Amino acid sequence: MSLSFPLYLNPSFSIRKSGEGGSSSSRAGSMKEASAVCYKKFIDFALEETKVHTHLATSPLQKKFNSLMSMDARTELQMLSFEAPKVRLLRCLSIEGNDGMQVLDFAVFPKPEFDLPIFCANFFTAASTNIVVLDLNPLHAVTDRDDYKEKYYRHLIPLGLKYAELLPWGGKITSESLRFFSPIVIWTKFSSSQYYYDVLFSAFKDYYKAWLELMEQATEEIDTSEIVSNREAQHRYLMWRAEKDPGHRLLRRLVGEALAEEILRSFLFNGVQELGSKTFLDYFPEYRSDSGTINEKRSMIGKSFENRPWDTEGNFLGNSLRWIMAVN
Repeated sequence: MSLSFPLYLNPSFSIRKSGEGGSSSSRAGSMKEASAVCYKKFIDFALEETKVHTHLATSPLQKKFNSLMSMDARTELQMLSFEAPKVRLLRCLSIEGNDGMQVLDFAVFPKPEFDLPIFCANFFTAASTNIVVLDLNPLHAVTDRDDYKEKYYRHLIPLGLKYAELLPWGGKITSESLRFFSPIVIWTKFSSSQYYYDVLFSAFKDYYKAWLELMEQATEEIDTSEIVSNREAQHRYLMWRAEKDPGHRLLRRLVGEALAEEILRSFLFNGVQELGSKTFLDYFPEYRSDSGTINEKRSMIGKSFENRPWDTEGNFLGNSLRWIMAVN
């Protein structure tokens, strides 16, 4: 598919250096053009591209989780879920409000027999504000496992650098959240414009095609201890997201506490009950409050990074970067 913005090639675009073609004023004009984003084309692309690489079957979750309206009948929530030979769950939640709010939460979780990263796309659009996280979330922390980083991310660093230039770092992020991100993570905020929506769509396509290629190359693990390790790593990830994901408050406001909790634990982060028996506090004991409950703070360390904490070779620089107190 060809994209209309002149920087783009098919299927993605190259980065122009200063002075290469086009005036800065024309580019600025394009950036100022506000345009409504439609995340449906992101979903359509992902599903069609997945079918090229593997057999996609409807998940049993689809019967229960499909569509519903918010309590005030002003916002529609659409849910899709699938599975594949190497995929435990491919699922997406899209939210469309009559006030222009758009949300896409798209993720692909591998089966425990594969140590693949978790594909993650979380996009939020409201009025003129856009908040984006796009990543191949590492199943095993890349700050601790150099072998895992080399296996899945080393060859993708140029891809990450290209979009890091086009979609700058979005500001403060807690050190606790950072451990679930890879060196190629796109964490950004931008004002609504057709230029940025086209950049985001191109990034989504490139990142998803990269993940699908990794999936195709992945071989099934036969070592029981490795499978157990993969299962626990994914369960830990799911427990964190089910408890601390920042989008939870929006979901609860739209559909109420009880239904939001069911969607979170049984659909969005399905596996918190199926993949293991450990609790959130078993994995993250630092969040235990004096009363024995889970502390609601986003960060217990109180450390937040305001700049991208990886260098151009994908090496983690978190310990040497300037940090600020996290906002909880």
